Amino acid sequence: MAAATDRLDSEQQFHDAQARARAEHFAAAPRELLVNDVDYLRHESWIAPAMAQLGDVCGRRVLDLGCGHGMAAVVLARRGARMTACDLSGGYLREASARARANGVAVECVQLNGDVLPFADQSFDRVWGNAILHHLDIAAAGREIRRILMPDGVAVFCEPWGGNPLLRATRRWVPYPGKHRTPDEEPLRQRDVAILRDIFARVDMRGVQLFAMLHRVIPKLGPTLERADTRLLAVIPSLEQFCRYVVLTLQR
Repeated sequence: MAAATDRLDSEQQFHDAQARARAEHFAAAPRELLVNDVDYLRHESWIAPAMAQLGDVCGRRVLDLGCGHGMAAVVLARRGARMTACDLSGGYLREASARARANGVAVECVQLNGDVLPFADQSFDRVWGNAILHHLDIAAAGREIRRILMPDGVAVFCEPWGGNPLLRATRRWVPYPGKHRTPDEEPLRQRDVAILRDIFARVDMRGVQLFAMLHRVIPKLGPTLERADTRLLAVIPSLEQFCRYVVLTLQR
């Protein structure tokens, strides 16, 4: 229990510190809280197809688990979702709330530990999460996500993947732009997916960014590499284990 508490405290402090720096920026430039849906959906190649897995969210109760900056919550609220956004970091929740107000949408914000969700059984039709599961106790979080989903509910998570040993070493040891890691976080592995398969009736996993991960160092090649990935992974799906990210679609 002490180790889990230490991990939560460390993660909360890390993200609250980031949120404080961002709050100063937005105080000086409040228009930057505005969200362009197309820009958000295109900022990483997996976001748009992953969000499409949620289906029509209009009128549905949707939880953004580990909402961070709140951009996904705004996009989903604009699609008519009845949005709840939650995060361990109070600082991020303040940013998410400010972003919702700036964009004229309703988003309920709740501070929580993702391993223990303070919601009633079958509270949500959909759950969305981007880079959150790998911060959590997979078994505990998986059971909670299943509990709060409606019987026909769907949860979609975009997660860093740890099946590529070269990529794991790069993430751990090589500095690169946009690198923000907490000390305890590790990408998902097959053992984590196996735990989810024991909890959910259906777990669909899709790997994204095999060669396209190189766009971080050679941006202009991004579209070409993404097209190559699409063709290659369709022919040899086993190569998904070496991708940068995975999209997980979970059904009760």
